[in-house]
Amino acid sequence: MLIVDMQVGLLNGAPKHDLSGVIERINRLAARVRAQSGRVIFIQHCGGKGDDFEPQTSGWQFLPDLLQYPADMVVRKDLNDPFAGTDLQDRLKEIAPDRVLITGWATDLCVDATVRSAVSHHHHVVVVADGHTLSDRPHLDAASVIRHHHWVWSNLITQRSIKIANASELLPHL
Repeated sequence: MLIVDMQVGLLNGAPKHDLSGVIERINRLAARVRAQSGRVIFIQHCGGKGDDFEPQTSGWQFLPDLLQYPADMVVRKDLNDPFAGTDLQDRLKEIAPDRVLITGWATDLCVDATVRSAVSHHHHVVVVADGHTLSDRPHLDAASVIRHHHWVWSNLITQRSIKIANASELLPHL
């Protein structure tokens, strides 16, 4: 399970769509993944000097309501795509998951880049439909952005599989 950029810095700016619900569902899914001997990987964005995600600042820390365990891994990134310039793919090769669940922030930026890159790296991908968030955009409300990306991700061309499912659909099968 990948948890993308769920850091304190995202609290700055406009409110995020259903953030408390997203956090609660991520925590429930992560607990279930851990209980089934799966691995949870937190993706941590490292911004530049003065950025909301500048390393070693409060904004860089993971949201305090997210439950993190010592066995969870952390992959730090400085681009939208957590596979680019990191060891994420090597870690996933070691784990050899049968599927990669993707959650986090922001749907249209880092979550989208993660989904597309996971597909490009030939992983079976499950996007947690109600496990990612963003704020309204100038041209589109957050719920519409989410619906749009679900459609796009459902239509990606891949040699593996991509599934979009709500946490409540996934929990009984993990």
